[in-house]
Order: sequence, then C-alpha cells, then structure tokens
Amino acid sequence: MTGNVSPTSASTIRSCTATRERSSSSWGGEFGQTTEWYHEGSLDWNQLEVGPYHRGLQRLLQDLNALYRTQPALHQVDFAPRGFQWIDCNDWEHSTVAFLRRGADPDDCAIFVCNFTPVPRNAYRIGVPGGGFYREVINSDAEIYGGSNVGNAGGVLAEPTPWRGFAHSLALRLPPLAALVLVPEARR
Repeated sequence: MTGNVSPTSASTIRSCTATRERSSSSWGGEFGQTTEWYHEGSLDWNQLEVGPYHRGLQRLLQDLNALYRTQPALHQVDFAPRGFQWIDCNDWEHSTVAFLRRGADPDDCAIFVCNFTPVPRNAYRIGVPGGGFYREVINSDAEIYGGSNVGNAGGVLAEPTPWRGFAHSLALRLPPLAALVLVPEARR
C-alpha cells in the first residue's frame, strides 16, 4: 500500500539494535508513522488499523526489545571487541552483511544476517562458530510483521562445510529487504 512503511525494510535500518549502539525510537517510529511528528499534534495512532504494516512494525519492535532483554549476547559485553565479530561484511554484490554478537560466555551468541535488496537469496551460505541447529528467533519478513513469510521454517542445521574462516556453515534462505536473527539451539 502506498505510503506504508514495510517492517522488513524498517528492520534492516534498525540493525543498530544488534550492534553496540542503542537506538531509541523517535515519535511514531514504533509503528511507522508516515508523516513527521509535529509537537503541537498527536501521533497518528489510527495508522495501526491501516493494513498489516504498521501493526507489524510495532510487533517487530516489541519482539526485538524482548530479544534484547533475554539474549545475553546482545547486552553483556557491548563495549568489548570480543562481543562483536563480522561473519561477512564484504558481499557488496548481494548487498548483504552477516555478523555475530557474543555474551560473556563465548558460546552464547546470536547471528544476524541482513539482505538489503528486494531479491530473496536462496542457499545463501554464511559461516557459523559451531555445529547444531540454529533457531530463527527473528525474521523481519515474517507474516506476523506484515512480510511475505520467506524464511527458513524456524531454523536451519549447520553443516560441517568450512566457510570464510568458520568450521561450520548455514545455507539460508534470505528474505528480501529483511533481517534474520539466529541463535544456536543448545545455547539458547
């Protein structure tokens, strides 16, 4: 719908939730207000009733905040180099980035993969720090957020295929204009 902000594109912009910087939502940003906030007026809360996008963005931000509170990798060692590691920041041809965040326990991690194009990426490979099942805890393209529901059916099993300095890797289905957050099942 014209004028609506897709939560999938908004979530890729909001990737600072996953990085060391903390963002705060500006007035109306928590539901994708389409007009600039004006100090003498109220927020356009009625937009929550227009299509799935505004309510979806609101739900995505609620879920990201809940993940931040419950996932130690997102807050324990924010300001130490060991808390962040690039998985791949050089894939300019596909306009994707992948990185991981670690908690005080190095095995406690969260993997972030962002696709900044409107093109889904099938069998997109990234390296991961260990084997096992990686649960997809956030998919900004999920239907619940107003997206097209392209994803990995809840998670993916790591393969013993070395990739870019990691002993294991995942073959992911990256949704368009979206971000994924994956957490190793054993370390969840």
